[in-house]
Amino acid sequence: MNANLEILMYDASQLFLAPVLLAIAVLFLYAFHACGAFLWQAWQRRLGVDAGFELVELHRANPALDIAELEAVASQRLEVSRIATRVAPMLGLVATMIPMGPALKALGDGQLADVSHSLMVAFSAVILALIAAALTFWAHSVRRRWYATDLLAVEKGLPAACPASLEAAR
Repeated sequence: MNANLEILMYDASQLFLAPVLLAIAVLFLYAFHACGAFLWQAWQRRLGVDAGFELVELHRANPALDIAELEAVASQRLEVSRIATRVAPMLGLVATMIPMGPALKALGDGQLADVSHSLMVAFSAVILALIAAALTFWAHSVRRRWYATDLLAVEKGLPAACPASLEAAR
């Protein structure tokens, strides 16, 4: 009975390897998309282009929005990168652990090529997941600071394209 349960759990865990690897691949691609969008917005902000200051532009387009509503918009825009930042390392750990079962089984059977293959999958997946998490964390953190600065500019009625005006207001 106990052996059947163990085999069932082992087989069930192996079913998750392909979906987890696919999710890591999607998160890895998303990380580069997020970095590209971040760099584009950084360039716009540096040049003082209005589109780089999303919340200020949103407030200009709809002055009825208050700070709480703008904070909700900022939170919504940051949500995917926040989730990616947190989920990628977890999936990396899962993708590391799943191939360890077959690797240990192959080691016990003396099949070193299978051990090598399983470890290659495990370590490659965790590396890609951690890179994805690091990139999205970086972009997310800076954008969160930008949104806080934009909200401060809206609250004080300052032009957001001029960071010096925010410094002077403090």
